[in-house]
Amino acid sequence: MKQMAFAFLLGCATVFTMGPSAYGRSDAFKENIYDQGPMKPRDSHLKVKVGEKAPDFALPAMSGGKVSLSQFHGKQNVVLSFVPAAWTPVCSDQWPGYNIVKDLFDQHDAVLIGITVDNIPTLFAWTRQMGKLWFPVLSDFWPHGVVADRYGVLRSDGMSERALFVIDKEGIIRYIDVHDINQRPRLEILMGELEKLPR
Repeated sequence: MKQMAFAFLLGCATVFTMGPSAYGRSDAFKENIYDQGPMKPRDSHLKVKVGEKAPDFALPAMSGGKVSLSQFHGKQNVVLSFVPAAWTPVCSDQWPGYNIVKDLFDQHDAVLIGITVDNIPTLFAWTRQMGKLWFPVLSDFWPHGVVADRYGVLRSDGMSERALFVIDKEGIIRYIDVHDINQRPRLEILMGELEKLPR
């Protein structure tokens, strides 16, 4: 089973490292993408550490209502995926890419939560263009970037870093990747971190 999962991840990794058009930018979508060019790889200072309790939050979801971190406590592992901004190239490829590995999240009893500092109408239009995402997409728009700031991933320009936090069922942070904002995080590394969580 592990060999099959590893082979699958290798295939996913190959797709994830193809060019910038691997997922989000179909012919109909690519004209809507704003390419801001290379950015400073990192522009923030973490406020949390591996082994600490993850700060709780409740943010409005694009699908309606609010989603809180605490609602998963004792039930599921959580992966927080902060991305800088809607309608940008890497973000528009990263999130749709998680659709192909939903089963692997399920196998590790994990839910993915996407967070940006964009407002709900912007997230609605953007995710409709990307196609159906299986995970909740939350708006950290107002007060602006309050959750990103709480975790220490709010950049000086008001966007969030491209960051991943793996949080176990007890609410403890088990892995942090504040990634080069210009690149997609490697999928196989994230799945490897989920493998380390207790079942």
